[in-house]
Amino acid sequence: MLPDKLTDRAYAAADLGPPALRLASTGTLTYGLSVGEVLGVSTLKGARLIGGRSGLDRIVQRLNVMEVPDILAWVKPNELLLTTGYPLRNTPQALENLVADLDERGLSALAVKLGRYLDGLPPQMIEQADRLGFPLILLPGDVGFDDILNQVLTDILNRQAAVLARTEEVHRALVQIVLGGGGLQEVVDEVAALLEVAVVAMDGDRRMLAGSGPEDQLQAMLDWDGPEHASGPVLSGRHLMVPVLAGGFDHGRIIAHRPAGGLRETDVVGILERAATVAALLITKQQAVAAVESKYRADFLRDVLAGRAGEDDGIIAHCAGFGWDLDRPMAVLVAELDDRGAEGRGRGEPAGGGARSARGRGDDERMVQERLAQAWTTVVRRHDRRGAVVSFAHEVVAIVGAGGPGGDGPAGSAAPDPAVLVKEATAVFCEPHGQRRTFSTGISRTVTSPAGLPEAYEQAVKAVRVGRQMHGAGARAHFDQLGVYRLLSLVSDPAELHVFVRETLGELATDDDPEAVDLRRTLQVLLDTNLNVAETARQLHFHYNTLRYRIGKLERMLGPFTEDAHLRLNLTLALHVLRMRGI
Repeated sequence: MLPDKLTDRAYAAADLGPPALRLASTGTLTYGLSVGEVLGVSTLKGARLIGGRSGLDRIVQRLNVMEVPDILAWVKPNELLLTTGYPLRNTPQALENLVADLDERGLSALAVKLGRYLDGLPPQMIEQADRLGFPLILLPGDVGFDDILNQVLTDILNRQAAVLARTEEVHRALVQIVLGGGGLQEVVDEVAALLEVAVVAMDGDRRMLAGSGPEDQLQAMLDWDGPEHASGPVLSGRHLMVPVLAGGFDHGRIIAHRPAGGLRETDVVGILERAATVAALLITKQQAVAAVESKYRADFLRDVLAGRAGEDDGIIAHCAGFGWDLDRPMAVLVAELDDRGAEGRGRGEPAGGGARSARGRGDDERMVQERLAQAWTTVVRRHDRRGAVVSFAHEVVAIVGAGGPGGDGPAGSAAPDPAVLVKEATAVFCEPHGQRRTFSTGISRTVTSPAGLPEAYEQAVKAVRVGRQMHGAGARAHFDQLGVYRLLSLVSDPAELHVFVRETLGELATDDDPEAVDLRRTLQVLLDTNLNVAETARQLHFHYNTLRYRIGKLERMLGPFTEDAHLRLNLTLALHVLRMRGI
């Protein structure tokens, strides 16, 4: 007979109704009867546990009979293996390693009937079972394997049927919530009530979308360091997580938390998985609506920035419906991803690799662009709730309060500082996923009405592109700080600028000759120091006479620039154009 302690434990587990839930070796959840529950069925009332007591919570999903020597090739994980010892009757030494071999293959327990082929089990086998937590069971001689198979499998099937019936009932209840106009919060509330646990729904960035339960338990779920991606339910301690999947995309997760533990298998297949399905429906619906609204807002703002949206009063009224305030001093900020050509070739076709690789790069580029738009939306809402943020194909445009009162930040009515917006947007964009991409930002002058926004937008576009050329990736440039580069950027024909450079610098206009590049560097420093020979020699680490020789050579190539102020101006402009190469 089983010891009282084991019998109590087995029947206590059986009285739970649905089978216990445990993590498989893959980290996902399995369902079935625990070994302790199996030992509680009537056909095994005379069974005796002789080893591996710590493994009574192992899950039994199937049964198998070992009556051939090569059984190890046929066993499967989560099996209860039954045997009379017939295959091992002539090789008793094989018993010593049998437990380790079965445990390695993920079996749940081994049940042996002694007397006919084996008189007993070696002590080493029992010690190994205790060490591995692998239940080793002695079966009564009068019970047939067919009786055990029939009763245990019947219990598993009956419980699965009960689970399916309950899940279908829960599913109908959750769908009724949606059909009645309820949202994700109502679904979470219903799940929390059914399970009597705290529940939270989170997006892919682990931000809470809806939660129900005590604040400390909600925070515990938000702080839980669960798996980044999972294709199925995951149980870890007091947390039970189910991913929200739809259309091949991971939309987030639903987590249940019970401080005392004891989450059961029906909490997953019965409620949480159904809730995840309904949540996926709600989230994809919200995303579809948001996408349409976002496109509508973007199309209207594009018309505003192109100067074809109508009169100011109509624009102001229309934008007020979006929550935007354009009736105040404003500045336009344009953010563009750097290295677009290298990463995704956003504006044109990919360099090669076929349609499949081109589509993959395009998808990656869109995802990065969406992250950039989300980062700017988050930051602008934080500092100026009446500001506008939209994402175009290759840039994110923000219109925020500027030039004094007009902002709507949490600290008061002061307009947001563009430098602060750029810094925080960079942090939000980069930190969550270790994003290595950078973006450059251009800032316009302040305008006081929607009529000035088209010009301000063009200023911001020029600032971001000129700023990137001057300062590299991650640049932040204000249109008013571009100086002479702002004037040069107004030249609509880049070819004309290159002709001017070649005519002015002659042999120094290209990078083909290292000596020409070195002389151009000398010319640049001379002009920067206002022809101060001593200072130029110091900066370039030249001897004074060496620099004099170089100045003479430059004048023979370019003309008497040390005496001709107009020539010096032309040379300075040509060098500036070279720094703006690519514009």
